[in-house]
Amino acid sequence: MLPSGLWRSLGADTDQLTAILNMRLMLDNRRPMGFGRRQAQKKDIKNGTLINTFMFGIMGVLYGIPVYLISDRVLSMVIYFTLIFLMITLTLITDFSNALFDNRDKYTLFPRPINDRTLVLAKLLHVFIYLLRIVLPMALPAWIAIGYLDGWASAVLFPLPVLLLVFMSLFAVNSVYLIILRLVKPEKFKDVISYFQVIASIVFFATVYLHPRKMFEMDPSNMFDASHFQWVKYIPTYWLAACWSWIGVPLTFGGGIFMSLLAIVAPLLCVIILVKYLAPEFSRKISGIDSAEVSHEITVIKNGKAAKPGKLYLKLANIFNRSDAAKAGFILAWLQTSRSRTFRMRVYPALAFVPIYFIYLLTQNGSSISEAYATLPGSSKFILLLYMSAYVLINALNYLIMSEQYKAAWVFYSSPVETPGNIMIGAFKALCVKLFLPFFTAISIFTLWIWGPKVIPDIFLSLVNVLLLATCIARISFRQLPFSSMEQIKQSGGKVIRSIITMLIPFVLGVGHYLSVHIWWLKLTFIFLSGALLWLIWDSYAGTNWGNIRKEDA
Repeated sequence: MLPSGLWRSLGADTDQLTAILNMRLMLDNRRPMGFGRRQAQKKDIKNGTLINTFMFGIMGVLYGIPVYLISDRVLSMVIYFTLIFLMITLTLITDFSNALFDNRDKYTLFPRPINDRTLVLAKLLHVFIYLLRIVLPMALPAWIAIGYLDGWASAVLFPLPVLLLVFMSLFAVNSVYLIILRLVKPEKFKDVISYFQVIASIVFFATVYLHPRKMFEMDPSNMFDASHFQWVKYIPTYWLAACWSWIGVPLTFGGGIFMSLLAIVAPLLCVIILVKYLAPEFSRKISGIDSAEVSHEITVIKNGKAAKPGKLYLKLANIFNRSDAAKAGFILAWLQTSRSRTFRMRVYPALAFVPIYFIYLLTQNGSSISEAYATLPGSSKFILLLYMSAYVLINALNYLIMSEQYKAAWVFYSSPVETPGNIMIGAFKALCVKLFLPFFTAISIFTLWIWGPKVIPDIFLSLVNVLLLATCIARISFRQLPFSSMEQIKQSGGKVIRSIITMLIPFVLGVGHYLSVHIWWLKLTFIFLSGALLWLIWDSYAGTNWGNIRKEDA
C-alpha cells in the first residue's frame, strides 16, 4: 500500500483495498502447502509461507545457472529473466486464474459497496504479493552471485528489474484474461481458459523434454554467441537486462537507454490499461461465470431405448451397453468428462505427452529425431509406443472417480440399482470409446505405416493387454463410483500390496509380448490367454456390489 496515491488515482478505495488484502494474505498463510497438498487434511499450517520460501530458494539455485556460467552479463540476465518469466507465467496460467476469477467473491464482496476497480486491483495485488513470495527467494541465489561476481552496484540494481518482471508477467497474463472476458460470453470464459491451460502445459512439457537436447547439439563455443540472438532486443526480458547499461555495462544487442526505459514504462501502461479500461463491469462479468443457464437435455427412456437417439453418445451408449444402469454410467461419464474443466486440464494433455515422451526416448542415444526415425523400421520399438498408450487410459481412470463436487454422488446411493458395478463399467466403457480407442487407433495407423502389416498381431495383443492392465488397475485401485471421491484424498496405508501387484502387471504383460515378438503362434496364444483373463476381471469389476463400494469408501 506504499503507492496508495497511485491506487487512489486509478479509482480504487484504499481503505477497502487494505482490508481485502489483509484478509486474503491471512488466509494464504493458513493454507496448507501447495506441494502435494491434501484436500482432506484437517489441520491448517500456520507458517506455510516460510516453508514455501525455503523450497523456492532451493529452486532458485537451478534457475541462476546462466548467471554463474555466462560471462556476458546482459545475455546471462536475458536468459535468467526469461526462465523466471516463463515460470511465473505458467504459474499464473495453471494456478491463479481461479484466484483472479473466484466465484465465491460474489457471495461475500459483490453485495458490498465496492467498485470494480477496487476489486480488480485487490485481486491483482494479492497475486502480485504471492508471486513476490515465490520470486524473491528464487532470486536470492542469483542476487548473491551477481553481488560477488560484479560488485555492489550490480547487486543494488538487481531487485528493480526483478520487481518489474513480476509486474510484466502478472499484467500481461491477466490483461489477456480480461480481454477474453470482454470478448466471449461469461459462461464460455472458463472453457477458453481451460483449453489455453491445456495447450500451455503441452508446450511446457515439450520444451522441458525436447529443447535441452537441441541446446546440447549446438557447438558449445557458439552456443552463446550474440550474433545468433539479434531478435532478443525485441522481447521484454531484454529491456529488463538493458537496465545494466545504467552502471556502464555495454548492451549486447544495442538499443541504448531507450530499451531500459521500456522496462519501466511497459508495466505502468499495463496497470493503467488494465484498471481503467478493462476493469469496468468486472463484477457483472464474473457473476455470469458458471451461473449461466445450462440447457439440460432430457432424454426419455422407453422400453430400454432412448427417445432421442440423435446424439452420438446416446447411440454409443445403446451399442456398447445392455443394462440401463450401464447406459446411465456411460452417458454420465461421457458428458461429465466434457463439462469438467478439471478433468480436461489433467487428462487431455496426456494425449500429447505420450508421443512427446516417445520422441524423447528415441533420441536418448544422442541421435537426432530424423536419424532415430530412419532406424525405426528395423527395430521393435513399436511395442514401447503401443504400451505407452496405456498412460492415457490409466490417467483418465484416476480422475474418473474424483470430482470437486463429489458430494453430488448421493444420487448413486439413493437410486434403485442392485449392482453399482454396472454404472462403473459403463463409465469405464465411455473412457475407452471417447478417449482411448481413438488415440490407440491413431498410434496403430502410425505403427502400420512404419512397420507394415506384419505388426497387426502385435497391435491386437497390445490392445488386449492394455485393456487388461487398465481393468486390473480399475478393479484393484479404483473400485468406486464415477466422480464420487474427493480430489487428492489421503490414501490409507493398507494398499501397499495392491500397489505392488499393480506395478507387476504391466511388467509381466510387456515381457511376455517382447519374448513373443518373432513367434506368431505364441502371440496368438497370448492374445487368447489375455482375452480370457480380461473377460474374467471385467466380469468381476462389473459385479461390484454395494458392500464393495462401502468398503472402498471406508
